[in-house]
Amino acid sequence: MKKQTQIVASGRKKQYTHGVVNPVVQRASTVVFETMDELQAAAKERHNRTLFYGRRGTTTHFALQDAVAELEGGAGCALFPCGAAAIAQTLLCFLKAGDHLLMVDSVYEPTRDLCEKILTRYGIETTYYDPLIGAEIEKEFKDNTRMIFLESPGSITMEVQDVPAIVSAASKRNILTVLDNTYGNGLHFRPLEFGIDISVQAATKYIVGHSDVMMGVAVANEKYWPTLREHAYLLGQCTSADDAYLALRGLRTMSVRLDQHERSALKVANWLKAHPLVDHVRHPTFETCPGHEYFKRDFDGSNGLFSFVLTQSTPEALKVLVESLHHFKMGFSWGGYESLITVNANMPALRSKTGWSKGTVIRLHIGLEDSDDLINDLEQGLVKFEEVLQRS
Repeated sequence: MKKQTQIVASGRKKQYTHGVVNPVVQRASTVVFETMDELQAAAKERHNRTLFYGRRGTTTHFALQDAVAELEGGAGCALFPCGAAAIAQTLLCFLKAGDHLLMVDSVYEPTRDLCEKILTRYGIETTYYDPLIGAEIEKEFKDNTRMIFLESPGSITMEVQDVPAIVSAASKRNILTVLDNTYGNGLHFRPLEFGIDISVQAATKYIVGHSDVMMGVAVANEKYWPTLREHAYLLGQCTSADDAYLALRGLRTMSVRLDQHERSALKVANWLKAHPLVDHVRHPTFETCPGHEYFKRDFDGSNGLFSFVLTQSTPEALKVLVESLHHFKMGFSWGGYESLITVNANMPALRSKTGWSKGTVIRLHIGLEDSDDLINDLEQGLVKFEEVLQRS
């Protein structure tokens, strides 16, 4: 079954749909039982999609978990109230005091903050590594290295990692590998097929796709699923049935949305590539993007997210640029139907290992608007940007 068909068909068992097209929204905290035998049977089978208690999930949650696990090719899927929670709780499920974590240097800023502000308090050591390190990562191993965390591509600077090489090095030492797959979304990249142990996504982004639900998912292989499932439950992680329903609804159209995001983003990126104020574009499909060869080898497609670096800038000019745009809104997210822009002028603060001296990074998410309208919007914004530069 092709992935486009799979995301339409998965998670739609009869016990979830009750004779209609979509799984029903089943809201519950308490589940009641008629007999002691029924209660004891439910407790015994609570791991196997059996109604037991609301925090364990209802049929709505089970449908989403089945669908995402099938999409990512895992043994099971845990649901979390946001992507940051999925990352934080996955790390806390498997790390303990005295462990060493290898964290990619291009990581999403809240994940870096988690390592530096929370994990340190629990006696967990973090070392950052170059996203392009590949098999050389073994030089960073310590006797207590327990986990390698990857994010590919990086969500701001878009470096693509050599996942098979890192997995190969990790497997020799039985080191757990976790990858933030929000960009790859399970349709364009499936980390578990490359040997990654746990794939995490901010389902807020492309799975939901409409900027109206916060949700995270973590899909584990057979080896690590029982621990992830139980520890996430013990840590109190759960989501609402209504949010699970909206995530299921978003999942059904993810492939067609991604096709449009990809086409429009490539058109805008190529236009920016030729612009005299743009130093370079960081889009994984471009040969100039770090790790492009791994993207070409491992991914089935791109999406609406990419960045570009300006040849020069000032705070005043950047302010005029972003505030003059009509279709691009300022916002700290991506993956929805709307186009977004963020300015990353303080990149050195987000690097511990590799540094950054290439200038201001502008990150765009290309939504579902007409691409020509988006290009025209950027063009008028860059004209005003240049006018400010010339006056300064």
